[in-house]
Amino acid sequence: MDRRSFIRAAAGAAALSAGAGAASAQEDGTGTPSGTGTPSGTGTGTSGGDGTGTAGGNETGTGGGDGGGGGGGGGSETVAVGPNGDFVFAPGTDEPLNVLPGTTVTFVWESDNHNVVVDSQPDEANWEGHEPLENSGFEYEHTFETLGTYDYYCDPHQQQGMVGTIEVMEELPTETEAASGPPQLPDSAKSLGVAAFTAMCATLGLTYFFTKYGGDYNVPEE
Repeated sequence: MDRRSFIRAAAGAAALSAGAGAASAQEDGTGTPSGTGTPSGTGTGTSGGDGTGTAGGNETGTGGGDGGGGGGGGGSETVAVGPNGDFVFAPGTDEPLNVLPGTTVTFVWESDNHNVVVDSQPDEANWEGHEPLENSGFEYEHTFETLGTYDYYCDPHQQQGMVGTIEVMEELPTETEAASGPPQLPDSAKSLGVAAFTAMCATLGLTYFFTKYGGDYNVPEE
């Protein structure tokens, strides 16, 4: 075999190795994980309907409040107030609580000296929050009817980041694993890619060596 023939054969082998590795990696590693889930509320709320307090007709608390409660047409959700002594609403602080219109949200105090002060809400809404400071074990609920964003905070601990958000929307968003990031290649595809790259480098290295130092390997005819 002369040098030119060897170079052509080596280049062809390198191309075949690279193509096979790329095809294998694409076949094994481009699947998109999927999965859907619908958030569901599991909170509970008090069902008394004879509480006294300011007008509104859709709030109640164990120590007072407005008549009503017991769950709206959107179901019910629970927000923990200061869980484990942390200055957070859960959910609400780290991520908004998404609910449908008519959902009754029950705020459950899990530590002391907290309140719920309304910061902003849709113009048509009439949420008044619960401004008196309460201690662990207290519950307060409100039924959210108006679409929009409701921001609130704990007055004594607002500077420590104890703020929350409730989003009232017509449809709840679905959760998908694909939204968390790009699909990951399986280990088998990575191994094939590494093997194909190694074979290509070895072939190219041999090609360079014989190109630079090789000679004419044709056997002379007798």
